[in-house]
Amino acid sequence: MKKIITLTVNPAVDISTRAERVIPVRKLRCGKARREPGGGGINVARVLKRLGAEVTALFTAGGSTGDLLGRLVADEGVKSIRVPIAGETRENFTVTETENLKQFRFVLEGPILTKAEWQRSLDMLAEHMTAGGFLVASGSLPDGVPTGFYASVAKIAAESGAGFILDTAGAALAGAIGPGISLIKPNLRELGDLVVGDTATESAQIEACRALVSAGKAAAVALTLGAEGALLVTSNGVWRARPPKVAALSAVGAGDSFTAGMVWGMAAGWQIEKAFSLGIAAGAGAALTPGTELCHPDDVWRFADQIHLERVSDH
Repeated sequence: MKKIITLTVNPAVDISTRAERVIPVRKLRCGKARREPGGGGINVARVLKRLGAEVTALFTAGGSTGDLLGRLVADEGVKSIRVPIAGETRENFTVTETENLKQFRFVLEGPILTKAEWQRSLDMLAEHMTAGGFLVASGSLPDGVPTGFYASVAKIAAESGAGFILDTAGAALAGAIGPGISLIKPNLRELGDLVVGDTATESAQIEACRALVSAGKAAAVALTLGAEGALLVTSNGVWRARPPKVAALSAVGAGDSFTAGMVWGMAAGWQIEKAFSLGIAAGAGAALTPGTELCHPDDVWRFADQIHLERVSDH
C-alpha cells in the first residue's frame, strides 16, 4: 500500500443534529449535536484510515474552531499536518427532520487566506510529499486563494512522481485540469460546467469525459451520478457501475467516501476499474449512515462483492 496525503484548504467542523420539523420563526428543539472533522480531503483521509491505509491529512486551521478540528482529526487516529492561519476555521450545520428524513444543509463561508498562508500550504505539501505515493486534493477554495491553486498542487505531485486525484468544482476545477492529474471526479453538474454541449444522455456524458481525457485534462474521469452509480472513462476504455440498493439515511459524505474507496484501491496497486468498483461500494456505505457520518469498513467490503462492473467500450 503506497502512502497517501490529502490536502484540504477550506476545512470545517461539521455539526449535525435532528429536529421534528424545520419551520420558520418558531424555536426548534433539536437532538444532541454531533461534531465531526470535515472538508473534502479530511473526510477522504478519515475513510482511508478506517480502511487501513497509511494516510496523512494536511489542512489549514485557525482559531478555536481550528483547534477543535485538530482534536477531532486526532481522535480518529489520522496523522495530520496543520497549516496555521489567522482566520477562524468555519463550521457547517446539517439538520435532519425526524418526521420525513429531509435534510437541510447550511454551509458557512470560510476564512480569507492570505497569499502567505496559501503559499505556506503549498510549501508544506511539497516538503511532506512521498515519492511515488498518492495525493488527494479535495474541497472548495476559500476566498483569497487563486483559482490556479490546484494547478500548483498538480505540479508538486508530478515533481514527486505521485498520482494526483482532484475532487473540486467550478473555477477551482477548471483552473486546475491539465497535465499531472491522474483522476478527476465531477458529478453531472460539474461536468456540464467543464464542457460545451449537452450532457443529458449517457452517450453524451461518455463523449464529454473522453474529450477531457483526449485533451490531456486528466488521465481518467470518474463521473458520479448519484443513485444511478458512476461512469469511469480512461484512454483504455469506459466502464459503468451501479450501486446496490440501500435504505439511504443521508447522501452527505457519499462523494468523499467514493473518492477514498477508489484511492485505496489505486494505492493498493489495483487496476483502476477495480478501484472504481470499491469507490462505488464506499459511496453506498456512506448512504447507510446518518447526518454527516461517513462509511464504515464492514459495509464497504460487504458491498464490494455486490458491484456489477460493465465495460461499455474498449476505447
